[in-house]
Amino acid sequence: MRTLLTVPRRRSYDRAVRTLAPTLALVAVTAIWGYTFVPVQKALEAFPLFAFLAARFFVSSAVLAPFAWRPLRKTPRGGVVAGLGIGLLLALAYGLQTAGLELTTVASTGFITGLYVVFTPLIALAAFGTRVPTAGWIGVGLAVVGLLLLFGVPDGSIAGNLLVLGNAAAQALQIAAMERFAPRYDPRVLTFLQMLVTFAAFLLTAAATGQIELPHTAQAWYAIVVTGVFAGALGYLVAAWVQARTTAARAALLFTLEAPFAALFGVVLLSEHLGWIGWTGCAVMLAGIVLAEPAAEHALRRALRGSSPRAPVA
Repeated sequence: MRTLLTVPRRRSYDRAVRTLAPTLALVAVTAIWGYTFVPVQKALEAFPLFAFLAARFFVSSAVLAPFAWRPLRKTPRGGVVAGLGIGLLLALAYGLQTAGLELTTVASTGFITGLYVVFTPLIALAAFGTRVPTAGWIGVGLAVVGLLLLFGVPDGSIAGNLLVLGNAAAQALQIAAMERFAPRYDPRVLTFLQMLVTFAAFLLTAAATGQIELPHTAQAWYAIVVTGVFAGALGYLVAAWVQARTTAARAALLFTLEAPFAALFGVVLLSEHLGWIGWTGCAVMLAGIVLAEPAAEHALRRALRGSSPRAPVA
């Protein structure tokens, strides 16, 4: 016999799972993105950067093409234009970050890139009127503090730092645009068009810089496959699916987890030393996300209470 109490509890649990699923999916994507710093770093020791980026996004485009072709034919012109435009923003972000990294330090690049967590809610508010609750702004503030602890105060070239700042602004525009268009159009189409435009941009860049060549090491092939299939095709597809279900500010906050994951994999796989300040930065960023992300806060409260919903009794 079912009691009246167990059904509402089950419904509440199911609702919590549905709310938490996009958050967990985006966390998994940021873990993949963080991991890829390791194979990419090794691959670039023997393979030109722009050739690598072109090959990576070619793989992403090729993987998505069979799944996106049919819905692409049914997508209205507005959806195609939106996907191409967002792809240009993504290519611009990668290009500015790469150009800036050649002029400034890695730490400065990491911190300044993470500032998209500040730009995104401001752009979404100005362009689309998307308001951010107080807890969200507190989470953004903690994310910036965590980035500062993780990477340190920016130094290096002013010109390089400005280029990386432009990258952060382009990333914020891309995230805000996805909040606008992801609920309207098929995520397969939007993701495929982004990968295709970015591939074309870096193919032209590689040709202009004389970097057209095929990878000749196993490490380079491995990095291309991992970034092309998992970080690119799968990662951005999941991100598009999630951004159709959340705000740009919340997505940007979750995206900042890429930095702690990159640091963690650097420690585990490359024997890098993070130090207590860096670990504190990671903890502060995580605290900001838990505070600002309702699904994460709900899951944490349940875990701390040690409660679990009872299955309905037959």
